[in-house]
Amino acid sequence: RALAKEVINRCKLIHPTKLVEVEQLLFYLQNRRDTNLPSETTPSGPQKPISDELEQPSIDSQISEIASLNDIDDYAEMLYENIPEKIKGSALILQLARNPDNLSEIIQKESVLNVLTRVYKEEWNQSIELATNIVYIFFCFSSFTDFHPLVSQYRIGAQTMTIIEAEMKKYDQWMEETAREQKKKPRDTRANITIDNKYKVLIRKQEQFLRVAFYLLLNLAEDLKVELKMRNKTIISHLIHALDR
Repeated sequence: RALAKEVINRCKLIHPTKLVEVEQLLFYLQNRRDTNLPSETTPSGPQKPISDELEQPSIDSQISEIASLNDIDDYAEMLYENIPEKIKGSALILQLARNPDNLSEIIQKESVLNVLTRVYKEEWNQSIELATNIVYIFFCFSSFTDFHPLVSQYRIGAQTMTIIEAEMKKYDQWMEETAREQKKKPRDTRANITIDNKYKVLIRKQEQFLRVAFYLLLNLAEDLKVELKMRNKTIISHLIHALDR
């Protein structure tokens, strides 16, 4: 981050709000391989920045480990363990996926993609951090048009729509519960503050997921048929609901 700030300070053409993009670009350049990927596996077509101004999803446990492609099968094995291990394993795979040079190799790991998809579909409601990590991994693939068939094959878009709808309902329940509690103790301002703080953390984590999820759907909507399916599944109402938060 210090290097990114220095770049922005020295180059007046880069606006300070672009700190995240500069930081991620520097990370990409520092970890870029010297050799090019084979032409048949190199993503082609319109390419988007891997960040799209997205923040790195936060996780409960600090991941200081540097992920290695050689260990990706071990990270996938973590997805069969308890929730903290699942979060760590998905975070390490995400670390790899955020480097575009790795995507063509990750796509060869069918077992890894299968377990990511299974956990995303069956266990997303056990941890919003876990769901965020996994949707972020597939967002990285969705940033390249060539990988859209992969994302569609695993029906990530449809599952993401399902989770978005569930999270919107959960948010409404939180707000209703907050309103009820505040009515019970209208004079106890400290109690109200505690309730607000409790939900602030939950809402912040939820919004991280929603932000990545909507970006993934936006990428997939390059296909007009996919866009129509999203519209038929009331994506517009979800977007309006998100704006009202």
